Amino acid sequence: MTTRFIVERKNLRRTHWIRTDGEALLGGSVRLRIESFALTSNNITYAAFGDAMNYWAFFPTGDPATGCIPVWGFGSVIDSQCAGIAASERYYGYFPIADEVMLEPSRIDERGFFDGAPHRCELHAVYNQYLRCRTDPLHDPDREAERALLQPLFITSFLIDDFLADNDFFGASTVVIASASSKTAYGTAFCLARRKGSPSAMRVIGLTSAANAAFTRELGCYDEVLTYDTVKALPADRPTVYVDMSGSVAVRTAVHEHLNAQLKYSCSVGGTHWDDLGGGKGLAGPRPVLFFAPTQVRKRNAEWGAEGLRSRIAEAWQAFLAQVTDKSRPWLRVVRGHGAQAMEATYAALLAGKIPAQEGHVLNV
Repeated sequence: MTTRFIVERKNLRRTHWIRTDGEALLGGSVRLRIESFALTSNNITYAAFGDAMNYWAFFPTGDPATGCIPVWGFGSVIDSQCAGIAASERYYGYFPIADEVMLEPSRIDERGFFDGAPHRCELHAVYNQYLRCRTDPLHDPDREAERALLQPLFITSFLIDDFLADNDFFGASTVVIASASSKTAYGTAFCLARRKGSPSAMRVIGLTSAANAAFTRELGCYDEVLTYDTVKALPADRPTVYVDMSGSVAVRTAVHEHLNAQLKYSCSVGGTHWDDLGGGKGLAGPRPVLFFAPTQVRKRNAEWGAEGLRSRIAEAWQAFLAQVTDKSRPWLRVVRGHGAQAMEATYAALLAGKIPAQEGHVLNV
């Protein structure tokens, strides 16, 4: 029996569980028990952009009106019909919100494998790779929660910083980040802050809610933190890049109108304000451009090689993880939950914006 959490694509508040007999394990396939996964506002972004970015395509429900939200986590092989993958081996990767999943491994090596299921072949490899914990140099059994919660987001953060620097910050001297308390946002601010003292240093301003302002200021990676109702306090005399993790049409409109000609680039990343999403028509200043991390991955793989990119991300990740887990001033508090009720409560709280910014929820079904 397989249990999955299903949402309605057009109304994310409407959810249900489906329980089905497990799929027959085909030759060359494996079945994994999903042991733990992170659930954050990033997963709400996956749902909000599910159609536009093909996130619904990874774990199809068979019903175009519903979807299964992808999550990052850890799973163990409970049955294998695939040479080179043994039962009980553990993997880190992309899973549905479910208790188990069947995958079709391809390109198997010491690092792990890629899911070669036909419906995933056209989807980006970044999301199709499963890393073998036993051989993964980044695997730390004591930091599995932090990895599931933060590493996929931090890779996006690293790539946003790299993309902006690669384009000379579009001539800007200031970067404004909306939904500044979110994990992808403060990961981006951390990467930008590492440029202090260099020619590419930027002034970094965070925009957040009044409820999260104190937490965001205490992080120390923003030069300034403003609340959404004080957008007009943004310096309007400096060339600026806007990095929008919120997706809020109201916030975006306010920022564009206030900065106008000084806004050199508008980078759309997330949808934490999933119930206020909107397009870019009629906005003052430049039209928002959706950031897709795999595009920057392809560019850097071609220029640096895959290992060159991995080593740069790994170095930055270790520095970020040390900051996040600093016992004197930790940025993250892991909260664990077990079972359907905990899953539903966490999901509802995320939709309502009621999860404290310092919390990171790690769950299993």
